[in-house]
Amino acid sequence: MARSLFDPRGSAALAQRLARLTPDAPRQWGRMDAHQAVCHLSDAFAWSLGQRPATAEGKPPLPPPVLRWVALRLPLPWPKGGVPTMREADQERDGTRPTEFARDRARLEGLMASFAALPDVPPVVHPFFGPMSRGDWGRWGWRHCDHHFRQFGV
Repeated sequence: MARSLFDPRGSAALAQRLARLTPDAPRQWGRMDAHQAVCHLSDAFAWSLGQRPATAEGKPPLPPPVLRWVALRLPLPWPKGGVPTMREADQERDGTRPTEFARDRARLEGLMASFAALPDVPPVVHPFFGPMSRGDWGRWGWRHCDHHFRQFGV
């Protein structure tokens, strides 16, 4: 399977998984519920599209180029609950509060499609990974969604 949001197969596969996500899906790890995860992913995509501000808190555990390579290239799952969430994408802090699940899921679907349609790199610098290529961004979008969809069994 394609593992990039810039590949139509990868994008379509994630959209199908999102469609299967329900608000009562039990979490496998972490503290977010499924609805919060939908809003969290929306906030992350809105930030990457330049529609929402974001700041990095603290120092990344590795230099940005190394962290980027590990997170985007190694064929390992991302840590379960071990990476701090930016406050602007944390629904218990400054992130978008969940309201109505179907509407919030439709918003995420639209943001994923907008991201997948980008002709170039997003207009931001990742706060932990630093400057990224278009390929890195596509991989980041896919892996971030995959991580949270696996969190809820879809």
